[in-house]
Amino acid sequence: MKLLSYLLKKFFIVFFGSLFFFVLILCLTDLLINIWSYISKGVPVAVVGRITFYYVPKTIWYAVPIATLFSVAYVLSDLYARNELMAVFASGVSLLRFTSPLLVLSVVMSFGLFYFEDNFVVESYAKKMSLQQQVLNRNQSLNRENIVVMTDQGSCVYKADFYDAELKRLYALYVVFRTPDRSFDSLIYADSAVWQEDHWVLSGATEYTLAEDGMMMQRPAASEWEDKLTESPGTFQNNTLSVEEITTSNARTHISHLEHSGLPTAEARSQYYKKFAFPCVVFIVVFLAIGLSGKTRKNVLIVSLALSIGAVVLFYITQMITMALAKFELIPPVMGAWFPVVMFVILSFILLRFTRT
Repeated sequence: MKLLSYLLKKFFIVFFGSLFFFVLILCLTDLLINIWSYISKGVPVAVVGRITFYYVPKTIWYAVPIATLFSVAYVLSDLYARNELMAVFASGVSLLRFTSPLLVLSVVMSFGLFYFEDNFVVESYAKKMSLQQQVLNRNQSLNRENIVVMTDQGSCVYKADFYDAELKRLYALYVVFRTPDRSFDSLIYADSAVWQEDHWVLSGATEYTLAEDGMMMQRPAASEWEDKLTESPGTFQNNTLSVEEITTSNARTHISHLEHSGLPTAEARSQYYKKFAFPCVVFIVVFLAIGLSGKTRKNVLIVSLALSIGAVVLFYITQMITMALAKFELIPPVMGAWFPVVMFVILSFILLRFTRT
């Protein structure tokens, strides 16, 4: 019990100190990146402070894994340097058994990090991005040009030249209806269509169908066609929603919406899986830190910091590559999110295998 309290006490002292340091670095980095934009736009200091405040939960989410990695690596290396671990090993306690409380703690922290991200980070980060875009005049228009949307599993296809998000109006709208075997059924053309309550109301609409002799028939579109045009306006607007800024439940709804609209889902799916994969990094880095500990007895602080930053940079670079590959559908989205995690699990076991115990 004394060994447990001694280990956890040393870990938490270093962990909270390093967490504060890394959060500060991330906040200052974001501030410096945008400082000239704030100055040129004359953004008040109080508003900049609010933007930074909203960004803090996101920086904590990013910093927890690297702070955990550094803390475990430093504490164990320091114990090696002071020969305290030699006494532990001499008493018959292995390194894995000695560090098992840290492994259990990392599992708890992984679940906690997922809950923290889903209930606090996404909301604060969305506020940060919204406020930042507002003060820097970076708001993206929801209007959209040259729209093609497939709904109802391909039985209905919309094509429009332009969508006005403010008026909820489509211009130069074509709607193709297809039979269950995907053959042509009918075509509706309208000069414009405006959304009213639960359907689109057509203006200047014409219906085209095929006669038995194969000739195209033209006639004014009947109003009952409007009852079938129920696709929500959100389908046609410029899609600026990021899975990173919404909860997992909303992300599932968003992905279903993209599938229903016939839009690409690879990037959204990879970001969705990342929400579950990233918290597992906390557990992985503890394994990794155990494997990295005891590599030197000199300059423990500098070496631990260098090894930790190097390992984290390698992980993030690997993740960036796999997420990009998943975005362009070169690999499955689940692999884009989970491959770095699996790779570092294997690497951690290899390092642990050759660690002195």
